[in-house]
Amino acid sequence: MRPRSLLLVLTVTATVCSSSLARSHSPSEHSPSESSEASGSIPGLGFNEPADAVTEIASLRRTVRLLPDDPDYRLQLAGALLRVGDLDAAVEECRAAITLQPDDGNAHLQLGLMLMAKQEWRAAASALREAIRLEPNLPHAHYSLGSVQYSLGNVPAAVQSYRRTLELRPHFPDAHYRLALLLRVAGRTREAAQHLETAAAGGVPQARLFLGNAYQNGQGVEKNLGLAIFWWMQAADLGQQTASDSLSKVRRQALSSESTKQRRMELQSALQIYRNTLWNDFPDISRPSEPQSLGKVLLEQNRAEDAVPVLLKECFALSEEAHAELATLYETGWDQYLKPFDKNILTCFQTTSADGFTPAKKVLTRIYAKGLGLDADIPKAKALLKGLSRQDTQSLFDELGFH
Repeated sequence: MRPRSLLLVLTVTATVCSSSLARSHSPSEHSPSESSEASGSIPGLGFNEPADAVTEIASLRRTVRLLPDDPDYRLQLAGALLRVGDLDAAVEECRAAITLQPDDGNAHLQLGLMLMAKQEWRAAASALREAIRLEPNLPHAHYSLGSVQYSLGNVPAAVQSYRRTLELRPHFPDAHYRLALLLRVAGRTREAAQHLETAAAGGVPQARLFLGNAYQNGQGVEKNLGLAIFWWMQAADLGQQTASDSLSKVRRQALSSESTKQRRMELQSALQIYRNTLWNDFPDISRPSEPQSLGKVLLEQNRAEDAVPVLLKECFALSEEAHAELATLYETGWDQYLKPFDKNILTCFQTTSADGFTPAKKVLTRIYAKGLGLDADIPKAKALLKGLSRQDTQSLFDELGFH
């Protein structure tokens, strides 16, 4: 990842951290009482919960004018200015707070984050090192310094900073992810995969994508296409488009006549392995001896809240049973839990149909022909018949009254 693309992540981190630091900063003698903080107001200062960013900044500026020697409010103002993108003014307020209280490690950390947002890497490194000198056990200071060191091209120092971060805070998914990326570059793929696994389990979308890639290619782990699909599905759930594209490629190759028979069998087996892994989340249900839709079993137990998400996952993994169940649910809904013509179900059909799955094409043909949840579109319905067998085509022609 190049420094410029890294900045997008760092800017978000800076905003979140600066906001939380301002809230967690130890109160001065002028700080509001606990009851005042709980109500969102500062007695005597006229500072109430801001209606918007401009109001928040104006209120904080009034507070700073009334209490110019209180570093806490200057840090709060710095955070508010950062959130609206006024980095120069934010840095100025942060430095003013440090002048008032130079031994505050959190203030130096906040300054470092703001300088990172400005891509002033060396100045940011200096501020972060000072934060660590004052408070050696600040995990975010070490984490941010790792990002700065990488941007400066010092990979060994970045690795050291991320390792120190994880010593202080082992459950830090983003730190595991960034360390994994650097370890991969260094060729330490097995250790990188271990950190990717932790980051992926912690919900980092890119970690889930890369872990899926690792299982696909055998990078630091044994090749396992079923697990690759599992992690791509997990990444796609969090909106990772590249993972969705990888899954689409698997589906297309598994269905394409241009793939060899062996390749199709390999991919279809991997999709079945993925569907089997879904049962692991429901140890209370006995597994059948033959492959069966878990979502269908959950529906039969009237567990629609569990069943629908599982059916969607099975649907994306080319389960004919799941498609059939979802086709019914799309038209009928399920009591109060699911309304008819659910858009998520429709999207699933559209996705798998575009990848060439015959059951999805047949379902979509009916939906477009009858206008189920959308305007009827006969030309689009007929276009979906292309590629279907003569028997399937004739059956749909008869059912839908096509001529």
